[in-house]
Amino acid sequence: MPRVVRQPRNSVNDRPGRLKLLLRRQRRVLRRFVWVLVLLPVLGAGALALRTANGQGTLVTLRERLGAATATLGMRVTDIRVEGRANTPEPLLRAAIGVSKGDPTLGFSVAAARARIESLAWVESATVERRLPGTIVVQLVERRPYAIWQHNGRFVLVDRNGQIVADEDVGHFRNLPLIVGAGAPDGAAVLLDALRDRPSIQSHVVAAVRIGQRRWNLRLKNGADVMLPEGHEAAALDRLVMLERDHALLDRPLQYVDMRLPDRLVVHPAAAASDVKPASEHGDTDKAASGKPDGAKPDSARRPT
Repeated sequence: MPRVVRQPRNSVNDRPGRLKLLLRRQRRVLRRFVWVLVLLPVLGAGALALRTANGQGTLVTLRERLGAATATLGMRVTDIRVEGRANTPEPLLRAAIGVSKGDPTLGFSVAAARARIESLAWVESATVERRLPGTIVVQLVERRPYAIWQHNGRFVLVDRNGQIVADEDVGHFRNLPLIVGAGAPDGAAVLLDALRDRPSIQSHVVAAVRIGQRRWNLRLKNGADVMLPEGHEAAALDRLVMLERDHALLDRPLQYVDMRLPDRLVVHPAAAASDVKPASEHGDTDKAASGKPDGAKPDSARRPT
């Protein structure tokens, strides 16, 4: 067996010289400096060419030439990192990024990639970074689904601002609030927030139906409609909370509860549905007495499966 002779630790002979210590400490800085020295002539030539370029096609060609030239120095994409993705379809995102492993790192436009990514429905904003020599980092801020919008027989996801997020796999978000009718996404946030603050009412609600693109009906689990006043939804809901607490109003078999006037409450039992008067005789021209969105049947509000 060979004999191993160990030197004393921390001996004077083992201590590196000052130059060696300096090189160790500055290794990362020196590595970056070497990259700068290598790339400076190439980038300078590319900048000069870009100054004299005319037209978008020429810019693209020069970018490709610059990418090809630097790729010979080893500057190819070796890693693509995506951060913040939860719901954005991966194939669509990869296509929008527009670069693959092995491609020249400088051969694509970061700004164009960001624009393509931000055009995806799920993406609210994005940043694209090129980290030399070969890493691309994409950071996403996705839109958050806020409600399911039912309109013209279709279900789509919308965010808090009313922006359509997706029209596929909506059933995966079936626990979100359901809004119905033309213009519903634009004004839904205020009403849905008010309902969340009043769980004793929210637990009875199946859908919020937009009437005439100006006010709301609440479709209840028992089939009744609560007709809310335009612009005063919170006050009407507070009143409804007290009625539910004192009289269990929403558990009764009702056709509709008309709260459009602040000094009057009209409650129509379900048993008397055949005696319901036309909506115009109730002082409203939006045909809201039956809770019909855009002429739909009263039972049209339903959740996606």
